[in-house]
This record gives sequence, structure tokens and C-alpha cells, in this order.
Amino acid sequence: MNGVTSNFTLPSILDKSVLFIILLVSLVIHEWAHAFCADKLGDPLPRKEGRVTLDPRSHVDLIGTLLIPFIIIFLNPGFLVLGWGKPVRISLPNKLSQTRDDILITLAGPAANLLLAFSTVLVFCLINFFSPLSEAFIRLMIMIVNLNCLLFLFNLIPIPPLDGSHLLKRLLKISETNFNKFSSFGIFLLLILVNLDEFRVPFQDVLSYLTHEIIGILL
Repeated sequence: MNGVTSNFTLPSILDKSVLFIILLVSLVIHEWAHAFCADKLGDPLPRKEGRVTLDPRSHVDLIGTLLIPFIIIFLNPGFLVLGWGKPVRISLPNKLSQTRDDILITLAGPAANLLLAFSTVLVFCLINFFSPLSEAFIRLMIMIVNLNCLLFLFNLIPIPPLDGSHLLKRLLKISETNFNKFSSFGIFLLLILVNLDEFRVPFQDVLSYLTHEIIGILL
């Protein structure tokens, strides 16, 4: 699952439409990365369920990927951006490496968003080599990088249903029963967290720093 919150300044419908598309693509890539990694580690379930593909139809959740992001981006003047893809189910068939495999599969999603941020800068850097980037292209690059850095960071928060919670589960060896209890109120913890200045301010600082450092490759 993916969640994302930020303070994007979006003065126009065009900017909001672009953000919506970027979010959709980024969520699809995130979920595909989970499935791709699981497939490479010998887990047959993601391929059996048709998840090892970049086809958006395989990863889109009607509510979390389309409806909620659309309502928030286009109708909420605030800006809270929230979205998630259809979770990738895994079976972890290799008993000897279940913990390792689960950690790698979990990390694959956030890592894909970070890689997408870096790849975006490299592509725009190549374009800039042949022709100086216009203000519109620079703005587009910043939106893609910022959003994917945000997805990377936010998903590492160790609260269900975010990817970081699975890492916490494995690292602390939390039982399935206790993890399920934790998961039952995880979303409420997240809603509280994203509305606390004690979280938002340092999170925005880290996000700004990471975005700036990656874009600094080009600018």
C-alpha cells in the first residue's frame, strides 16, 4: 500500500491533472516492483494473480488509486494527497528464506519510487544536454521527483498498512496475531500522525532535503 501527504502548490487544473497522472503511474510502478521482486525470488502467487505487469488495470484500486486521489487533488484546497494501489499478495514458499524474501519484497516498492526519482532526473539531464529545459519541463521534473521521494519516505513509516510496518514485523519478530491487532487501528494512527506538526515539519524537511539532493544532480 502507498500513502502520501505533501504541500504541493497547485494553482491550476492542469497542474492538478498532471499530479493525478504522476501519482497513478508512481503507485502502479510501486506495486509492480513488489510483484516483480516476489516473482524473481520464486514466489508464484503474484504471477498467478497477474500482478507481474505494468498494466495499470492489474494494480489500480478503484477507491484508493482513483476515487480518493481524484477527490482530494481536485476538490480539497488544503493539500493532503493520499493514495494506494491494490496490495500485492505473496505466499513466501521458501521456508528457509521467508524473512529475507519478505524484507526484500517489501523494500522493492519504496526502492522503485526512489529509483524513479533518480531516473527522472537522469532523463531530464539528458534532454537538457541537447536543449535547455523550459520552465514547464523543470516544474514537471520537480513534481515527479518530489512525489516519488515522498512515496519512498512515507512508505517506510512503520505503521500498518505501510511497507515499513512489514519491516518492523520482521525485524522485531512480531507474531502474526499481534501484528493483525496492530494493523486494525494502523490507519487511525496514520490519520493522527499526518495532522501533527511534530511529524509534518520534520517530514517535510527530510522530503525537501532528499528532493533537493536528487535534483541537484541536474541543476
